[in-house]
Amino acid sequence: MDLLGRLRSVLPHDTVLTGNDMAGHLQDWWGRQQGSALCVALPRSREDVAAIVSICAASGHGIVPQGGNTGLTGAGVPVRHDNPPIIVSLSRMRQIRNIDPANGTMSVDAGCILADVRTQALAVGRLFPVSLGAEGSCQIGGIISTNAGGTNVLRYGSTRENVLGLEVVLPDGTIWNGMKGLRKDNAGYDLRHLFIGAEGSLGIVTGAVLKLHPLPRAHATVWLSIADPARALALLNRLQTACGERLTTFELMNAAQLAGVIACQPALRLPTEGPWHLLVELADLSQGEALETMLFETIGAALDAGEITEAFPAQNSAQRAKFWALRHGTAEANRRSGHVLSSDVSVPISAVPDFLASASSAVRASFPQADIVVVSHMGDGNVHFGTRFAAGDWQALTDQTGTVLAVRRIVNDCAQAHGGSFSAEHGIGRKLTAELIERTDPAALLLMRRLKAAIDPHGIMNPGCLLD
Repeated sequence: MDLLGRLRSVLPHDTVLTGNDMAGHLQDWWGRQQGSALCVALPRSREDVAAIVSICAASGHGIVPQGGNTGLTGAGVPVRHDNPPIIVSLSRMRQIRNIDPANGTMSVDAGCILADVRTQALAVGRLFPVSLGAEGSCQIGGIISTNAGGTNVLRYGSTRENVLGLEVVLPDGTIWNGMKGLRKDNAGYDLRHLFIGAEGSLGIVTGAVLKLHPLPRAHATVWLSIADPARALALLNRLQTACGERLTTFELMNAAQLAGVIACQPALRLPTEGPWHLLVELADLSQGEALETMLFETIGAALDAGEITEAFPAQNSAQRAKFWALRHGTAEANRRSGHVLSSDVSVPISAVPDFLASASSAVRASFPQADIVVVSHMGDGNVHFGTRFAAGDWQALTDQTGTVLAVRRIVNDCAQAHGGSFSAEHGIGRKLTAELIERTDPAALLLMRRLKAAIDPHGIMNPGCLLD
């Protein structure tokens, strides 16, 4: 019996897709990368996943785990292979296994949609804080495998800080059950951290115990315009001093980025005008009046100090939602506005203004026809730096591949020069494997390769991803 036959013999009916039925799984979110696969398997349980992996391990056949396929570096889409791998999509594994508000935990299948998890937490008066523009379609297994960040890292940390336990199918089909909702467990190595951020290269995450937090009762939100990122840095320091951990959001965007959002969503309007904009939000367990007073007094002092040009507070939940629609619309705008070459870098928070100045200057010197579009989780030093070509300018380029590589090198060199990283929260995927080899400390790279060889000796887990 061939591989497809063996898979169909152990999986429930209608869980192995081939031919045109695979189409939605073979293209990346950008629509720029087209892959190929022998089939797409849609397991409904961890036992199904283990059976799939065991069959592939026996024949040495490659496996590409796939979540919501919203990643930006191609980890979930196989490139063309002489021996196309099997895609294992967790989209049918969406069970909320258990919610324990007293322990502050929720146990879920890896295929659960992030927005659904956040809604379930809200229903019991708790918060799962990881929040992304793609939360309506990204899956828990995907955000764990990429260690996604998002807009709440400033207060709550990235996905890694919000996962207490994991369930993983290993490359030989063994199921590791680490579904413990413990804050303290020093019984040997903390194995969950091997798989968080590993992009499916060491195993397939099938379940997770997520950390829940007390639900904030009040938010105070304001949209600001500023003259430059240096003033944003001064304002960040002022807010952190005055508001402490109540500061949950500090998102920096330039006017060119927001113009792209409004072009895609004409119903939206910018609350203020200026070359740079900030979305700032406080959250607290107390009532909103005190929180608003704290925010407005701090913003007033910043206006007096010249750190802010204009401020527009959200008067109600509808205005707050519109502010967030502007922020969360940036990724879709970059997909639809011309051709954007997107870099995801991080630098020390104090270096964000200098990085933006040097990277912008260097890109414009080489590609004067391009616009710079920026959205930054400035509170944690993460900058999404986009180089946007108008459609006609992009088509006129004689060497598009060379342009992609040139822009990437310019931006990443600038990040490295400022003590930063070329991959902040989007991961390595298939897009940045060469960068990982070039820019990673040799000792760290050796450790990664040794881990990969020890856990996946036949290299069947997500071949070509992360460690090519």
